[in-house]
Amino acid sequence: MSGAAQQQAEPAAAASLAGATAAGSTPPAAVIRNARHRPSTLKLCYHLAVSNSLYLLLAPFAAALAHRLSRHPLPALAAAARSALAANPPLAAALLALAAVLATVYLARRPRAVYLLDFACYKPGPEHVVTRERFMRQSAAAGVFTDENLAFQRKILERSGLGQETFFPRAVLAAPPNPCMAEARAEAEAVMFGAIDQVLAKTGVRPRDIGVVVVNCSLFNPTPSLSAMIVNHYKLRGNVASYNLGGMGCSAGLISIDLAKQLLQVHRNTYALVVSMENITLNWYWGNNRSMLMSNCLFRMGGAAVLLTNRGGAARRRAKYQLVHTVRTHQGADDRAYRCVFQEEDAAGRVGVALSKDLMAVAGEALKTNITTLGPLVLPMSEQILFLASLVGRRVFGLRALRPYLPDFKMAFEHFCIHAGGRAVLDTIERNLGLSAWHMEPSRMTLYRWGNTSSSSLWYELAYTEAQGRVRRGHRAWQIAFGSGFKCNSAVWRALRDVDPAEEKVGNPWVDEIHRFPVEVPKVESVIVTDGAAPEPEPAASS
Repeated sequence: MSGAAQQQAEPAAAASLAGATAAGSTPPAAVIRNARHRPSTLKLCYHLAVSNSLYLLLAPFAAALAHRLSRHPLPALAAAARSALAANPPLAAALLALAAVLATVYLARRPRAVYLLDFACYKPGPEHVVTRERFMRQSAAAGVFTDENLAFQRKILERSGLGQETFFPRAVLAAPPNPCMAEARAEAEAVMFGAIDQVLAKTGVRPRDIGVVVVNCSLFNPTPSLSAMIVNHYKLRGNVASYNLGGMGCSAGLISIDLAKQLLQVHRNTYALVVSMENITLNWYWGNNRSMLMSNCLFRMGGAAVLLTNRGGAARRRAKYQLVHTVRTHQGADDRAYRCVFQEEDAAGRVGVALSKDLMAVAGEALKTNITTLGPLVLPMSEQILFLASLVGRRVFGLRALRPYLPDFKMAFEHFCIHAGGRAVLDTIERNLGLSAWHMEPSRMTLYRWGNTSSSSLWYELAYTEAQGRVRRGHRAWQIAFGSGFKCNSAVWRALRDVDPAEEKVGNPWVDEIHRFPVEVPKVESVIVTDGAAPEPEPAASS
């Protein structure tokens, strides 16, 4: 842009911003840039030295062997091997049989690779947009919340980290609200079919080629099931293996991925469709128990569809990611963990999901257990050596002043997708894992733009990473989710190719508006609701 044009544009932009503020709408947040985290030079040198230590140790032996073999021509070595085998036919037969047995055992026991062809996240229409002010007006108009609890909800919203363009289903936004089975089915169909249509369009897979369907939705489980809705709508084949997971909380998306992975070890050359969502319509809480009101303030409408396959060849070449590890940990044997997210009736008989004050402590313990299992699978040897040295120093030599070493998971992963359950959850994990603002950006922006979409939030976060053009071949992504029970689940993906944002026009809800992110999210954002029916601010343009 020329200097003159820029001088003309700046006053116009300022006038537009001032006009928007005067009109009562929220001005768009300023775009920021988080610097990408890079390890220190000393740590990087140490990591490279340890990671390549085997090659460094074997190099002298390889050089000596190569020097010795160089004295003998290759044809002479081949002739000597043939003569030795010809002189001892039983030995040759035994070696061939042993090689055949070992190859058969390896091929039979080797797990089939599971690839992620593509995924799509549902983006509701503008009629579903709910600002913080509209949320408060809807809550006040319901006539069931006390003034104290309306003030409580406003306080939660102001500190939630949610923005002005999250989404609610039609039934909750209606005046008066209309929570009924028909509306709940309509919401489920819109979310599921919207995401599935997009992922099928992106991959070109025909519905009749899908052999496995796994759907997870914690709080809405009608009859026929949600998976049956999909089978009926897309006319899937009669022998499709369909599963419907309910009541498993926000971590159910990774449970579904793990279940699909296990099913793909049995069903050969097929596709597995995984759909993750939550239903808001019938699960809005209409009472005054504050531990149950939290979910009203945080949960929003959304869902995702993921297409996995165990096919090789062309399917592998088209795939985006390979599933490397899934780790599931369950703390349900502990009563405190079991009850920290609990659906029950309040004193007035209204059903809601109560969030315990122990939630963050339980989540921290579950995360520790999960990474204790995951760490040896993914951490480079350089980090494992440091952790072992710290452990030996404290427990063997009694060096209590030596602080326990927290492994640097940034050396194992390029991307982190942490369930956007709330600002407190993200703050705790950022602090415990020592992550940077750049690593936390996908999770914080997902919470800001979409709210807590339950099990599907991980896919909005990965979609954000793709829309920013950050995914390169060989990159590793770690998805972490927490759920009722209490569970902490992880999935590790390796990118098989570069992901070009220009090719993500379908199924990626961020692409048309990624230029507006990331933004700085204030610790507190005031929610001012006027008594009159003020007009709703228009949602920001998507392009």
